[in-house]
Amino acid sequence: MFPGSHELLVQQNQELDRAQAFRVINDMDLVQHELSQELVPVNETEALKLADNLENNRRYCRPWTRDFLQDFSQAFYEQFHTPLTVNSLVRTMEQQHKLRRSNRFAAPEWGDTASTHLAGVSFDLSRRGLTPIQYAWITSYLLPLKEAGMVDPIEERQPVLHIVVFDKYGDRLGGASGGTSAWSEANEPTETTYLSAGGSQP
Repeated sequence: MFPGSHELLVQQNQELDRAQAFRVINDMDLVQHELSQELVPVNETEALKLADNLENNRRYCRPWTRDFLQDFSQAFYEQFHTPLTVNSLVRTMEQQHKLRRSNRFAAPEWGDTASTHLAGVSFDLSRRGLTPIQYAWITSYLLPLKEAGMVDPIEERQPVLHIVVFDKYGDRLGGASGGTSAWSEANEPTETTYLSAGGSQP
């Protein structure tokens, strides 16, 4: 449904460059962006869980990415009464370099295909335990936002869905932050959507 490619990574980085997005270099740089509130904390709720191995100083992202996470997870929880789990949020270049040593599929820490985690705009959603109906709901939720240029999901080889959230999402309500997204209710999938999605587990 959401294949990744070299060209897509280039396009995502070009979009971030146009927005003059920073990339986090190291832990000291990370702290500075957190203190300036350019990166904001992501807290667990009944609708959103964070992986146990996700360190406290990595539980941050850009404000519009957190807005999306809150809207997305709450809409999912209201539909299925179970939370979503996020495995990864912001990363530093140092962290990404180390990750590349153990994971050959990881994006580089620099260049035109650098990981978007470095800009704090991305998160990795765990696909473990999701039913076909739940995943069909997720794709139905994401597709109109992708078409509007607000998010860019990629199904990775690992059981995660990598989702880039662009700052357009923060502008969707005229710059309002933290409000309920109009996309949540407007795009609830129907029974027809579930049936057309097929029964394969992602």
